[in-house]
Amino acid sequence: MGEHVLDVYLDEDHAARELRADVRAGLTADPRWTPPKWFYDARGSELFEEITRLPEYYPTRTESAILAERAGAVARLTEAKTLIELGSGSSEKTRLLLDALVGHGTLGAFVPLDVSASALRAAVTALTGAYPGLSVRGVVGDMTEHLRHLPDGDNRLIAFLGGTIGNLIPAERTVFLSSLRSVLHEGEWLLLGADLVKDPAVLVPAYDDAAGVTAAFNRNVLYVINRELGADFDPLAFQHVARWNPDHEWIEMRLRSIRDQRVGIPALDLDLAFAAGEELRTEISAKFRRDGLTGELDAAGFAVRQWWTDPRGWFSVTLAQAR
Repeated sequence: MGEHVLDVYLDEDHAARELRADVRAGLTADPRWTPPKWFYDARGSELFEEITRLPEYYPTRTESAILAERAGAVARLTEAKTLIELGSGSSEKTRLLLDALVGHGTLGAFVPLDVSASALRAAVTALTGAYPGLSVRGVVGDMTEHLRHLPDGDNRLIAFLGGTIGNLIPAERTVFLSSLRSVLHEGEWLLLGADLVKDPAVLVPAYDDAAGVTAAFNRNVLYVINRELGADFDPLAFQHVARWNPDHEWIEMRLRSIRDQRVGIPALDLDLAFAAGEELRTEISAKFRRDGLTGELDAAGFAVRQWWTDPRGWFSVTLAQAR
């Protein structure tokens, strides 16, 4: 039976401190914003899982199809001994990679990193049972702060999937990709999933589905702020908005106040006025072109070894090597 361990680098109050700081900074800014990570409490995570199964939401199934086809090539090219995943540690996509790497005979360890100790504990337990020969070591941490705590090793492969790279603005991506490179040795690997620029008629419905699931997911950040900070947002007084920004080539998710209203946040001693029509930006989801993404990876110290897409060219999975 493989061993399983959980390394915790976030104290119990970390999320509370971060939420207070982010909400204060974002809701007192002009224009207002909140970071997308606060969607994901238990309810938000359930809603996102529902989103991934919607007919309009192509990224998850498209990326999974690419990985199903290419996981064997990833295993052969990298011969990775340790797989590190930033984000979910129990998804179907993870298992595609684990199956291929275990089948290839090189993989000895799996290291999922996530901010949620409970989700990670469940994933580590499940994966230890499913892959009894594998050493599974969960790292509870923030990928923007705790990469340096990832276990050192020999021939590691970091997987960062789901198109989550698009939630970072360009300056943040520069810092993040450089920090990824800094924890890898020359010759080690990065597998990156990124959504591609395409017709807004395909893009926008993926973030504004007919059933309203994404709208509920978007408003969930207000429920989180209400519960954690004692705020009195009326989430239904905010309309879900998803729009394509052609200048930045990203989707913006926003919440638009449907009337003049005031919102109190007692924990931060804030009293905020929202005008009718005023918008709060809750997420960006950047879409990429091959040259642009290759350039960003190159600038961070990665050489692209493989670029894979689906037949429609909607999503990409890039295998890059630290140089």
